Amino acid sequence: MLEVTNFIRNNWYVAAWGSEVTASKPFARTLLNQPIVLYRNEASKPVAMIDRCCHRGAPLSVGRIEGNCIRCMYHGMLFDQAGQCLYAPAQTRIPTDAKIQTFPVEERHGFIWIWMGKPELADASEIPSMPWLSTPEYEWKPMYLYYLSNASLISDNTLDFTHLSFVHGNSVGTPGQAEMKAPYTEVDGGLLSTRWDMDSDPIELHRLAGMSGKVDRWLISRWYAPGMLLLEAGACPAGNGGPDGSRAGGISFRHTSIFTPETDFTSHYFWTHARDFKLGDADLTDKIHSTLHDAFLEDKVMIEAQQRVIRSFPNEKYVGIAADAGPNMGRRLIAIRLEQEAALD
Repeated sequence: MLEVTNFIRNNWYVAAWGSEVTASKPFARTLLNQPIVLYRNEASKPVAMIDRCCHRGAPLSVGRIEGNCIRCMYHGMLFDQAGQCLYAPAQTRIPTDAKIQTFPVEERHGFIWIWMGKPELADASEIPSMPWLSTPEYEWKPMYLYYLSNASLISDNTLDFTHLSFVHGNSVGTPGQAEMKAPYTEVDGGLLSTRWDMDSDPIELHRLAGMSGKVDRWLISRWYAPGMLLLEAGACPAGNGGPDGSRAGGISFRHTSIFTPETDFTSHYFWTHARDFKLGDADLTDKIHSTLHDAFLEDKVMIEAQQRVIRSFPNEKYVGIAADAGPNMGRRLIAIRLEQEAALD
């Protein structure tokens, strides 16, 4: 079975970009098959709880933020940021079980992270460090895609660089990438792979940065279960850098892709592509992200089509090839995490 429909819950997931959640209006998003409402309190800190009033099931996301609280606009029940009901119409005694489930949340690196497992296990120090998203030395913009796909198929895609030559043959891919052998190794609980594409033609991102002529291109990917890809990418003039050189005249990017399951067959994809050159050039920022957005739409079209076919043939067995090594390692790490979590119950 190609889809993984069991979710790791004791994990920090991205619920939203910080810019999506405000203090003026509740924000609704389904995560791991659960409807969630997010808002900001008076200190501008994010709050997350089940998007369902405990009285008659009305969604709190169509309610109203009042200071640190959120009010259900069906019968006016008011809940504090811990989920406890403070007011119910025409009564002074509030039932002790009039409470909404809340979730630990943290805001880091421009993201709002949510923990949907056992609350006592939530440790904010486990949120990955992404300094390029928290410093003026890099420039980037928040991007988002909605997938009609199981998250495991997206994960497979980020661990398989062979597809760059075919899915992205006219955008960010080059012909030689399909034949590159760069095995993954387990590092710090994730998977690390380093790829060099030597003496190749510059792709559109390189040309936007002003590069022309042959380049030596590098891709250093770090993948973490259940769904995160951190990528160091760049290029330098051919012969001026290479794996052991100075990379003189080169350019570099720091890419972030994080995908959070919405349901068994839909997913949220948060991404950005930071750079440390030509800072302040808003037009270049837009062009870089537009170019990559177009490339990611190529992935989206392919993966969503793949999902449709898989659901049409639920009992089909599929043939493996060498390019599956990375995805298979990723699936094994996810399976281990699921086994460890099951042992806690």
